[in-house]
Order: sequence, then structure tokens, then C-alpha cells
Amino acid sequence: MTEKESFLNAVNSRVLLFDGAMGTEIQKFNPKPEDFPDGKDGFNDGLVITHPDWIKQIHRTYLDAGSDCIETNSFGSNKIKLDEYGFGDQTVEFNKKIAELASQVCSEYSDKPRYVIGSMGPSGYLPSSNDPDLGQMPLDEIRMAFELQAEGLILGGVDALLIETSQDILEVKLVIEACHNAISKTGKKVPIIANTTLDQYGKMLLGTNIQAAYTTVSDMGIDIFGMNCSTGPIEMDPSVRWLDEQNQLNLLVVPNAGMPENEGGNAVYKMTPEKMGEALSDFLKKYKKVKIIGGCCGTNPEHIKVLRKVIDEKASSLRG
Repeated sequence: MTEKESFLNAVNSRVLLFDGAMGTEIQKFNPKPEDFPDGKDGFNDGLVITHPDWIKQIHRTYLDAGSDCIETNSFGSNKIKLDEYGFGDQTVEFNKKIAELASQVCSEYSDKPRYVIGSMGPSGYLPSSNDPDLGQMPLDEIRMAFELQAEGLILGGVDALLIETSQDILEVKLVIEACHNAISKTGKKVPIIANTTLDQYGKMLLGTNIQAAYTTVSDMGIDIFGMNCSTGPIEMDPSVRWLDEQNQLNLLVVPNAGMPENEGGNAVYKMTPEKMGEALSDFLKKYKKVKIIGGCCGTNPEHIKVLRKVIDEKASSLRG
């Protein structure tokens, strides 16, 4: 069997497609409290233990829709988050199991290389803030919480580590350091993708703009910089334009299906697959450093099918 092309080589040679939302796909199984480990309702990452078949099915649905990459179901599996569910002392093994599950699904596909991306969501704390609750977690504890997660994901065979939905640039720095520590510990070099999450005005939760965020982390040994969540693609455009002008790192753009709309206390995302496809097609035409696209909240396999078509049409036009 020939060795799979490396993730970074693939990114350098073409545009790659990530998957869409995980949480809403889990909701389609209509989970009850008893479906989660120890009856802990909402512990989505814990489904690797109680319902691995559900997670495999979601991964397959996205791969069938045309994704080149699937994100592990580990968004909330840093040690701080796992402590809340009583699994903190198993952080390494827990993440390893999640990554192995995604790797198993990818191995079922032989048509083209498929990549497993280790998802690392926020800790829930804001280390840059003076908030009496959210700003008080020691920095070493935050770093170690992610180092254990990254170690497990690397041992489970991920092709890259993804720091995503980041609200605080100091935490992003800590997670990048944690990833480098885990890479040293495991002896396995894995690319690092660092994402920020910006509001419709182009700022992170604590007011950091894209220029400051990028400048802060771009020389920390990361391989790709990006944005995900919070807004739709249209609101991301000015930030993507600025990042593209730097002409330095390859970029990831993974927006929501538009801005959330409040309906009965629930966030609803109404951007159709076609509208999202048009917006991201425009990005690919305008910005040469955008090498990864995909979908966050409100996106589903239908959105990913359209994005697959967008990428294939771009590749075809370049060949033509």
C-alpha cells in the first residue's frame, strides 16, 4: 500500500474540504440522558464510549458528501472540560480513542487521501480577562489541559491539530505551546492549525482584532491560520482579505451557515448550501492563500456537497 500524501503537501497543492457541524448531526439521533456516559446529558464527546456507531455514521456522511478531512469529536475534550464530566484523569486515553475512531472510518475510503483533524475547542476560561470566575484559571493548568488532549489525539493518529473557536488570544498561545509540548513528548511531528473566532465587527470576544491575533501567533511555529464559527462567510470577508494580503501562512475559512437568528431562544442558521457555496467560491477566486474551507454551526452534509462542487469546479477551471 502506498503511503498517504501528507496533510501539508495536500494543502500546498490544492484546496481541501473540511466537514460540517457535529452537534446538530448528533441531535438527529434524538439522544436521551441515558445515551451518554453516566447519564451526563449533553456530553457529546462521551458518545465515543456509549454510541461510537453514531459518531462513525456522522463521519461517513461527511466523507460521502466529499470531505477531504473530518474533525474528531473531541471539541470539548481538554482536561478542564473532561473534569466536569468525571473523565479528566483519562484525558490522553479518551482523546486517543476518539482519534482512532475517526481514523478507522477514514481507512474505509480508498478513492483519495482522507485526513483526520484533531479538534481542540476552548477551555471555557478567558485567561486574558479580569473576570472573577473566568479569568482565574492558572495558565499552567490551561496549557497542561490541552497538552494532554493533544498527546492523546497524536497517539490516536490525527493528521493535524486544530485549535478552534478560540475566544481569547492568550489561550490560543497556551494551546499552541501545549501542541508543541505534546509533539515533543510523542516524537511525532503534526501540523498545527490555529483558528480565531471573530464577531461581525471582526473582533474576538475580548476585543482582539484579526491583525493583533495573527501577529501574536503567526511566528509560533503554526502551519495554518484561520477563522471558524461565530459568523457567516460574508462577515469574514474583510478579515480574510487582510490575512491574504500578508501572503504568509495558508488560510482556513470555516464559517457558520450565516449569522445566527434567534427563534424561540434557539440559534437558527438559515444560509442555504447554495448561498454558502457562492460566498466561498468567491473567496477561492479572490484569495489565493485560502486553502481549506468547510462548515461550522448550521452546516450539514448538503452544505458540504455544494462546497465539494465549488472546489472541483475551481480545480477544473485551473486545468482548463
